Amino acid sequence: MRRTAAVDGEAEVLAEVRRIFADELGRKETVGMDDELARDLQLDSVQLLTLVVGLENRFRIALAEEDAGEIRTVADLVRLVCRRRDGGAS
Repeated sequence: MRRTAAVDGEAEVLAEVRRIFADELGRKETVGMDDELARDLQLDSVQLLTLVVGLENRFRIALAEEDAGEIRTVADLVRLVCRRRDGGAS
């Protein structure tokens, strides 16, 4: 049951990433879990900040600047948001 909840949580966060990507960034590309934020999606620092702030607001979490080092792909970001939302510090 725990794994299903985790998958559901990741799906919810991914859906929000896609919404922000389309609605707030005006981007039309399909966003997948394996996409790299810089290389594949070509997000600049302002776009990345928009994405992060949108996720923080939607899920009522705080992502630290130190978290940036572990974020390369959409999956990395989704999992970090899920951990923060579920009360995990790392």
